[in-house]
Amino acid sequence: MKYDFLTNPDRRKQGSRKYMVMYNKNPHLSKDIIPLSVADMEFVTPPEIREGLKDFLDEVVLGYSAPNDEYFKALKAFMHRKHNFKIENEWVVNTNGVVLAFFNCVREFLKEDQGLIIMPPVYPPFFNSAKYQGRKLVECPLLCEDGYYTINYELFEKLARDKNNKALLFCSPHNPVGRVWKREELEKLGKIIVKNDLYLFADEIHNDIVMPGYEHTVFQSISDELSERTITFTAPSKTFNLAGLGVSSIIIKNKDMREKFVDGLEKIGAHANSALAYKVAEIAYNECDLWLEEMICVIDKNQKLVNKFFKENYPKIKARLIEGTYLMWIDFRDLNMTYKDLQSFMENKAELFFNEGYLFGEEGQGFERINLALPEKSLKEALNRLDKALKEINYK
Repeated sequence: MKYDFLTNPDRRKQGSRKYMVMYNKNPHLSKDIIPLSVADMEFVTPPEIREGLKDFLDEVVLGYSAPNDEYFKALKAFMHRKHNFKIENEWVVNTNGVVLAFFNCVREFLKEDQGLIIMPPVYPPFFNSAKYQGRKLVECPLLCEDGYYTINYELFEKLARDKNNKALLFCSPHNPVGRVWKREELEKLGKIIVKNDLYLFADEIHNDIVMPGYEHTVFQSISDELSERTITFTAPSKTFNLAGLGVSSIIIKNKDMREKFVDGLEKIGAHANSALAYKVAEIAYNECDLWLEEMICVIDKNQKLVNKFFKENYPKIKARLIEGTYLMWIDFRDLNMTYKDLQSFMENKAELFFNEGYLFGEEGQGFERINLALPEKSLKEALNRLDKALKEINYK
């Protein structure tokens, strides 16, 4: 490989949120313990970004900034190159993160007590976007058979027919279950959305991280009718590990929807992004394709390592291979622990800090979401600690 995915950067004193949370829980942990929780990566920043940012800082004035032609050119070329999806400059609204963007959608496009449909288990802020803003949360849980998740179309169509339900907030690829939705799955879902006059808010922040053999379909590309009622959330943050810069590209083809979205941002004063963020995104989109390809190979190797570990040692614990994201959704229900006991066991016995499954909805109780974006050596050390802890409780 050209790039370094073996070095483990020391993030303990860099203000990393997940490290701070971990050490607040247990300040006596060894310096070798890595949290496998929040979805950012334990890889060094691509050298093209490091060097490009240094050059930029030598000449830039760090005043208020807006996206320039070079930024749009890089974004559009990347979307077309990676997803065969063409966008126009005017479709793009930049925000300081995807969560801010979909909270804004829920607040602006739904009135109080109107329904937002989500498909748990799913990213925790999906729940909060309705609950914290006085909107009705409507759950359409995914179906699960032997660890493989699918959409419950029958239930979704029933919920879509309810005139009080106004939008679907959808995760593609899906966090945490790792599905990359097939085009035919999206087509079927899209027809129900259009037929029942729903808005589609499509969180596609993990869209570039797809395992070999799978292909991401931009949901709004399914049809013109669907595109006219869709807001798509994208960002370089997951793809290139840039979450700390806070720049997202929100794609809104429909002019009226775009103006309403921007108006919502103005109401809360959310209308500025970092000058550094735009430049780093431009560099990443233009120069880091090979880094991304190699990173995906590392994730694929890591997921196969975890899958093999459980199959060979603890086959009743299910760690199904993912199709996309760098997050693995592991079923620990055979341990017969409450979700609180499971968390305590992982953190105190195994010294493992995951994202607890219950945070993703009731359907996640007994599960753990594990971040695979770290050097293989560190992942093996984590599995060894888990192996030791499971043996200590005589689990087989």
